[in-house]
Amino acid sequence: MYQASENRYSEMKYSRCGNSGLKLPRVSLGLWHNFGSYACEANIKEILFTAFDNGITHFDLANNYGPVPGAAEENFGKVISTELKSYRDELIISTKAGYEMYPGPYGDGGSRKYLFASLDQSLRRLKLDYVDIFYHHRMDKDTPLEETMLALSDIVRSGRALYVGLSNYDGPTLEQAAKLLDEYRVPFIINQNCYNIFNRTIEKNGLKDTSYRLKKGIIAFSPLAQGLLTDRYIDGIPEDSRAHSRSIFLKESDITLERIDAIKKLNNLARERGETLSEMALKWVLKDDKVTSVLVGVSKKSQLLNNIKAASGTLFTLPELQVIDEVVKPVLK
Repeated sequence: MYQASENRYSEMKYSRCGNSGLKLPRVSLGLWHNFGSYACEANIKEILFTAFDNGITHFDLANNYGPVPGAAEENFGKVISTELKSYRDELIISTKAGYEMYPGPYGDGGSRKYLFASLDQSLRRLKLDYVDIFYHHRMDKDTPLEETMLALSDIVRSGRALYVGLSNYDGPTLEQAAKLLDEYRVPFIINQNCYNIFNRTIEKNGLKDTSYRLKKGIIAFSPLAQGLLTDRYIDGIPEDSRAHSRSIFLKESDITLERIDAIKKLNNLARERGETLSEMALKWVLKDDKVTSVLVGVSKKSQLLNNIKAASGTLFTLPELQVIDEVVKPVLK
């Protein structure tokens, strides 16, 4: 039976999530790709236990994480209901609903029916009475924002979630949603969005500044740009890479000569700083107090331990930040 390390809180840094009382580890673990139906149970446990032993208290899921959809929650539920059960009150567990989960008109979006049904299904898979954070996973133009936000409010009041979050929203919609949630007196504390050196969308659509102004936290997913911001692509596309697979998130066409050139230049800067490219990329996301935590996705223990290093270390000088901006300018999203 697993016994957590007595020193699990000695190194990790924690940041307050917006102006709430909740603190999140600077590095959180996302269970997006590597915890589904085809994952090895022993490897799942090794990663989860290593994370907690090193101060990662936040585990992020969604209803459709797999493959197959729901599998990541089921696999996590097996561990949280047994070997992590005695540590439940030390953990922050989040899940989401918004993208397609099951067929028919009620299997995605932002309707009250879908959000309640999906969360109830998630709780059964997770073997939990509640989650700490429940997100609406995406904006839904076909559902009135008032309906979605009221559903989140009632989910908290029902005891199914302690806090709520929004994922993949832009700045203007976030502001409207936050106003409604404030009126409903809901503890809305966090936004989850893609953010990395190559993808600055939340800077362009106003999400980052609006979230900071409204005193809401931000947690960044894909901080390594699906593996591009590692040393794997410096010499081209490896045969076993995600880009060579059928992944819809990273395609061979994304890896242009311009982008490889940018990766090489970023890697050179990382070496000058005494870091790996992935360490530098994670630290870049955490460079200011507008981002609460980064979500890392790993397939093995060694990757996780390397990513945890980003929670501390060398700050950036202004010239270094300027070099990074100049290097990625031709390939910026």
